[in-house]
Amino acid sequence: MNTDDTALRGRALYQEHLRSLVETQESLGKIIAIDIESGDYEVDSDLLVASRRLRTRHASARIWAERIGYNGVFAVGGTRTRTTIS
Repeated sequence: MNTDDTALRGRALYQEHLRSLVETQESLGKIIAIDIESGDYEVDSDLLVASRRLRTRHASARIWAERIGYNGVFAVGGTRTRTTIS
């Protein structure tokens, strides 16, 4: 599986199954790390912490990350845009 496939699966899992569960006021702006194979996930303010916790359960996890409520995990030379519905 290449990077494009990982991104497509990760985005689909987030949009179709996880967004409604995790997009809350208390998690807005945090990172969700998703194992695209199992659908399992971790939420934390730190990408590495979330990824490491996920890897403790799924050692060979293929991880996709999103910033909850925004269009990107990090902004380089620009700004992130809010994507939340409410």
